[in-house]
Amino acid sequence: MKNVFLFTVLAFAMVFSTEATAQKFSGLDKSPADIVTFPTSSRVPQKSIKVIYSRPQLKGRSLAELAPEGKVWRTGANECTEITFYKDATVGGKSVKAGTYSLFTIPGEGEWTVILNSNLNQWGAFSYDSEADVARVMAKTSSDNEELEAFSIAFDDSGDMVMGWGTTRVTVPISI
Repeated sequence: MKNVFLFTVLAFAMVFSTEATAQKFSGLDKSPADIVTFPTSSRVPQKSIKVIYSRPQLKGRSLAELAPEGKVWRTGANECTEITFYKDATVGGKSVKAGTYSLFTIPGEGEWTVILNSNLNQWGAFSYDSEADVARVMAKTSSDNEELEAFSIAFDDSGDMVMGWGTTRVTVPISI
């Protein structure tokens, strides 16, 4: 009888302890997060710039549909894109102190307005507040033959930030 009772208690404990530690994980994000740094080489331990952003996909939609001209866009998906300057920088001719900023853009024909904003931890552009803008600069657009399905950010060899989606490329001059 004692053994039956002990077996029952152990079996009961195993069933409930397994249930208690089971964890459900969500599937992959439809707009996965990414990080890009400058310098891009992994051989350079001290980075000057880091951008954390999510990469929305076109999936048969147009860039104009997802990031309409003349409207503030979060420059990616999900949480606002954040750009960190580890040193004081010049962005589009304007001085920017070292720090972390939200990155917004306003798409336009031929050029985009690029906005560095001091309000962090925002989702989308719903709570965007222009009073917190640190800098607004104009960035030229160009076209490329390569179609990018996912929104992407990269740095060229000089440190300029290039944003691309579809065949549109937006180059933001940056110097550190």
